[in-house]
Amino acid sequence: MRLSGPGLLWGVPVLGGLFTLVTAVVLARVGGRLLGIGLGWRRAILAGFPGLALGWVAVWSINGQRHGPQMLSWPAVLFGALIATMLVAVLLDLLARPGRLPAAGGPLRASPVPHPIRSLRQRAARTRRYLQVTRIAARHGLSCYLGRRGPGTDAPRPLARNLRAALEEAGGVFIKLGQVLSTRADLLPPDLIAELSQLQDHVAPADPAAIEALLTAELGAPPHAAFASFDPAPVAAASIGQAHRARLATGERVIVKVQRPDARALVERDLDILLRMARALEARAGWARQVAVLEMTRGFAAALREELDFGIEARNIAAVAGTSRVRVPAVYQQWSTSRVLVMEHLDGVAVAHAEPVLAHSGADRHGLARGLLGAMLGQVMGEGTFHADPHPGNVLVLRDGQLALIDFGSVGRLDPLQQAALRRLLLAVARRNPAELHDSLLDLAHLSRPAATGDEALESALAQFLAQHLGPGMVPDAAMFTALFRLVAEFGLVFPPVIATVFRAMITLEGTLARLAPGFQIIEETSTMAASWLGEVLGPASLRDAATDEVLGLLPALRRLPRRFDRITTALERGTLTTSVRLLADDRDRHFVASMVGRAVLAFLGAAFGIISVMLIGVRGGPLLAPAAVGTGGTSLFHALGYIGLFLSLVLILRVIIAITRDGT
Repeated sequence: MRLSGPGLLWGVPVLGGLFTLVTAVVLARVGGRLLGIGLGWRRAILAGFPGLALGWVAVWSINGQRHGPQMLSWPAVLFGALIATMLVAVLLDLLARPGRLPAAGGPLRASPVPHPIRSLRQRAARTRRYLQVTRIAARHGLSCYLGRRGPGTDAPRPLARNLRAALEEAGGVFIKLGQVLSTRADLLPPDLIAELSQLQDHVAPADPAAIEALLTAELGAPPHAAFASFDPAPVAAASIGQAHRARLATGERVIVKVQRPDARALVERDLDILLRMARALEARAGWARQVAVLEMTRGFAAALREELDFGIEARNIAAVAGTSRVRVPAVYQQWSTSRVLVMEHLDGVAVAHAEPVLAHSGADRHGLARGLLGAMLGQVMGEGTFHADPHPGNVLVLRDGQLALIDFGSVGRLDPLQQAALRRLLLAVARRNPAELHDSLLDLAHLSRPAATGDEALESALAQFLAQHLGPGMVPDAAMFTALFRLVAEFGLVFPPVIATVFRAMITLEGTLARLAPGFQIIEETSTMAASWLGEVLGPASLRDAATDEVLGLLPALRRLPRRFDRITTALERGTLTTSVRLLADDRDRHFVASMVGRAVLAFLGAAFGIISVMLIGVRGGPLLAPAAVGTGGTSLFHALGYIGLFLSLVLILRVIIAITRDGT
């Protein structure tokens, strides 16, 4: 059957389009093979079509202008398109950054579908936000602090007001950052601390339709089907989540904490900006390096990312519930996800509004305060996981007279070494021992800069500090620790974020205890508890148990010791004792070194091929591979080898770029 008329007019473009599509995909697959990556259909089309067009344009610009499009050499067009396709594939990889190299020895593979357009949109949104934040900083006169000048103790009060205003205007993560900084009395002057303490996170509730859609997606059913009743009006709203009242089918009242639909994207965007600013500050400003701005920002980012996962909060509640002396809400795991947390509704009133209830009930306020302090110290010193924000709104006075802790989104975790150092610090304060205080501080803090004086000067300063704040008739308070932080900072010591979180929690707890029991002396009570811990630790039973544990741990080594000693002495007697050190014994180290050497070799070969090829192209004469056309000198063997060498050089260099892009090293 012959095509004629309209059929022929439609058939030719369709066949031409199919041929172009197949050619573009084949070019992309061949280019992917040469680069060592696998290109799926979508990515092959995204790279092949622009590559084919760029190759045609490049060859036409070189030869077509002189001889006309009809004289173009299609092998040259395909060769140029192959090079252009590989360049486009590398560009897409740089934009999408889809994955990493496998752990050991596997081939380099791309993720199924890259998203360069989405990546570009995200980068554009982050750039707009970055420009917005920098404009806010400049408008409030904070640009000068990006240089060598820093917020020292002589910073003027307008700086404190301007910083608070800038953080409030930026909103979101920046307000949380200011709230955390308001507890770093070891780093910031008092006027900054006072201003930043006024920051409040004023957030409007999320769209009820968006909350309903999120609950439906997470629970598999609309909220009014998943619960017997659900109040769409939140009882509290914050930048990450909001809480709603609900009732289960069994009749139990619960609190449903729902993550805001856009919380994760906004938090990640602002954290990216904060980390970029922290890196820039440490690169430009000496004061930022002294206070370890980047390390603090990373700790803040890690803690905030944990708050985005409500599953972590559920585990935090479970970890504290088993040992806490105060009530914590039970978690309904079957209804909880990473973005929804369903908890027991505790019938009580927050300490911030509990004054009438406490006055009417005649509760033992001092006993309640001691119980809350003991529970917090038990979390810090015993379990290692502690509530990091025990402000008056997060502590409830229940109807039965008990206390309860809520909102475990912000917690701290201490390792055993940090817990032991904190116990020694409290014991040193209780015993007024500067040497013990000196040693415990060195275990807790790290040097941010070379100390101008030695350990003896620090111990002497700590002795004077104890005499000034813990002398006869003096009552210790939280301000004493603030002064201690500043003293330690003068010697170049900075506390890691988790230790700062401990003291922030204790300072916050002091305000809560003051409302619960006015006149309650938190430091004095803590010292008393520390002294009782010391008695328990040094008691006969504890010492006997500790000695038994140590001996049991040493028994296997003690049994093997005689045989090993005999082998060593025999080898010494015979002169056959040798030692060996195995470098790169770990597979990961070997893989890392092999990958680095491989990339270096590829880069060197690519550069060598490129240099040699340019030299060959510049050589005149030589044997001809094709007869000379009119007006041309023909193609010599040296020129052909030079062009082939340039192609190989390009392939090798692009392979190195792809490998570096994939694993970020």
